[in-house]
Amino acid sequence: MEASNKTARQLYQEVKANPTRKRFGFGRTPALINIDLQKAYTCVGEFVTAYQTDPKQLDYVNQLAAAFRAKGLPVVWTYVAYMDSGEDAGVWGTRTNTPDSLQNIKVGSRRAEFDDKLDIDRKRDVIVNKRMASAFHETNLGSVFNHHGVDTVVVTGGSTSGCVRATVVDSLSRCYRTIVAEECVADKHESPHFANLYDMALKYADVLPVAEVIAFMEQYRPAN
Repeated sequence: MEASNKTARQLYQEVKANPTRKRFGFGRTPALINIDLQKAYTCVGEFVTAYQTDPKQLDYVNQLAAAFRAKGLPVVWTYVAYMDSGEDAGVWGTRTNTPDSLQNIKVGSRRAEFDDKLDIDRKRDVIVNKRMASAFHETNLGSVFNHHGVDTVVVTGGSTSGCVRATVVDSLSRCYRTIVAEECVADKHESPHFANLYDMALKYADVLPVAEVIAFMEQYRPAN
């Protein structure tokens, strides 16, 4: 193992400034997955589980969602919420049992609600109640994406080191070109945030400035 006294932020910034891998790039039909932008994770000061990295994160996500809708492309919003018993969290929900624990985000609770600042089209967008880290695990996204002929997935949300990373790995594993909009992902602490951006950029995804993703969407023309 190579030793280093550099921080995770420094390692990521070096890879960003001098990329050593070619991009996967955008394909013909992209989809947008917004991971767990719910109050349990966005309402800093109300819930101890919440966090913020870029103060404009939700504004950027709204811009992306509008751009994807304008082109007739899938916009997905995931959230986690569980039965009163918490049994649908499986073993993931057994490590702690406090009011802030994962399995205690109950269906219909305030912690399960999407952030009020999000622009969600509840008639048109795809809303997924996931139970595990990946947006693909035991959900209907595969069928939705097959229907639309999706070959590219743009990921936003949180946490960078948790559900975003799990979704990114599953996306690549399903042979989707995978893009992470950098300013649109967040984590509780900068070390796991930047360590996982570094790792995803080297292995699993193109980590791009959100402005670049928006610019691509503005010039995008649906495939025939």
